[in-house]
Amino acid sequence: MYVGRRQDGAVISLAGAALLALALPAPGWAQRAEPSFPNRPVRIVVPLAPGGGSDIVARIAAAALSEAWGQTVVVDNRPGAGSVVGTAIAAKAQPDGHTVLVSSSSLAISPALYRELPYDIRRDLLPVTLIASQPSILAVNASVAATSVKELVTLAKAQPGKLAYGSAGPGSATHLGSELFRVAAGIDLLHLPYKSAGLATNALLSGEVQVLVTNMASVLPHLKGGKVRALGVTSLKRSPLAQDIPTVSEAGLPKFEYLTWYGMMAPAGTPASVVGALHRDTARALRLPSWSERFTQQGLDVFVTPPAEFGRYLGAELARWDALVRKAGIRVE
Repeated sequence: MYVGRRQDGAVISLAGAALLALALPAPGWAQRAEPSFPNRPVRIVVPLAPGGGSDIVARIAAAALSEAWGQTVVVDNRPGAGSVVGTAIAAKAQPDGHTVLVSSSSLAISPALYRELPYDIRRDLLPVTLIASQPSILAVNASVAATSVKELVTLAKAQPGKLAYGSAGPGSATHLGSELFRVAAGIDLLHLPYKSAGLATNALLSGEVQVLVTNMASVLPHLKGGKVRALGVTSLKRSPLAQDIPTVSEAGLPKFEYLTWYGMMAPAGTPASVVGALHRDTARALRLPSWSERFTQQGLDVFVTPPAEFGRYLGAELARWDALVRKAGIRVE
């Protein structure tokens, strides 16, 4: 049984990585393949609030694994400090595979932003698998006199510091994604942080901010209303959900790519056999059409990779965001 529970309290392109080829056995395969794991309920810690991308990915994965294992899988939301609180909880959990972390790109961003963390990603966590990736969308309020990426860049250069972009808070993926665009375009934008991506989207709709880089699901429903205008998606290829919207790369910033990725980590010390089983079972379950289609409906691409490959990708992401934070002079108090 899958249980959802709330507790309050690129460098390297994903599209270019090799996928692990796996057959799709009959129901019940996971338990027979690894009889000693899991032997009790599994907890997936999500270090961000319910309703966001990490939460959606974790809940789909939890339901799929619950079905495969015939075991309860609980999603435990532990938001705080830009994902630091929940990540620390997962890192300090018993290293037996029954507590894992499902997080987003924020996992690679936090070390660049915070001088001191209660964990070390390389020392205290083991990569299990990437799960999915999702492009963002660059949108502007309809009042902005720009109908393309090039026009937005020209306008911003003519009015340095006058246009504001919203984010889900300092250090959030929306903040860093926007800064990646700002630095690549060589423009000066004012940052207005909000408490969530939803509030930042509302600010774009009202005109309180003029620019927003956020997940497609937040913006696409509002395009027909005429209050916002989509200028580009941040993947290198157009999204199947919005084929008429060009990529930022083709619309003015060649080779620009920004993807939010979601992955699974386990506490350091988790046996290699258990890490292997977690990866294998997650990969097999999420490639079943009944589950992969749920990701597609959310604008996500299933993207499971072996632990070693996820480790290399994570290392490249850590370096990428550290370089951006240094260059942009980003500070989080």
